[in-house]
Amino acid sequence: MTDPASYTPGPAGGAEVQKDGDKWTLILVRELRHPPEAVWAALTDPAQLREWAPFDTDKSLAAPGTVNLQWVGAPRSIPVQVTRAEPPKLLEYGDARWQLEPTPAGTRLTLWHALDHRFISMGAAGWHIAFDVLDRRLAGHPIPRITGAAAMQFAGWQRLNAEYAQQFGIELPKWPG
Repeated sequence: MTDPASYTPGPAGGAEVQKDGDKWTLILVRELRHPPEAVWAALTDPAQLREWAPFDTDKSLAAPGTVNLQWVGAPRSIPVQVTRAEPPKLLEYGDARWQLEPTPAGTRLTLWHALDHRFISMGAAGWHIAFDVLDRRLAGHPIPRITGAAAMQFAGWQRLNAEYAQQFGIELPKWPG
């Protein structure tokens, strides 16, 4: 496994927000150099999710039904409904929707994630890093996942949070730490 200290995220990009009162939807698009089937497995398999995602699940997300999802650092898991699972194209559960589109180079991955507007830049920074960790993992150059409180202490996350806040035209969120 590659040392995470050698990782520096690129600049904020590939993100936008749709606004509906205090509930905003973060939309992130990432071009990955991996086939949709590999990306699908990484999005749905609990063992693979533990390697890159900011949450763990008690079972696969690959079929409709209830799963227990626990965000890293959260005190308990929450039941979440997987409402759509169309491998390897579309996955919907809770406040998230994932679309996978094949491209000549691999997969265009789009995430729609409904968030409280106060946390939109933080969510964008976190998902940006998670996508980087996912991409490296699928390429065979894994680094440990960078999530939760540890991510917020990471200089790359702090920079991305500020860049996304500026990009979205919002005040930089205040967070203890």
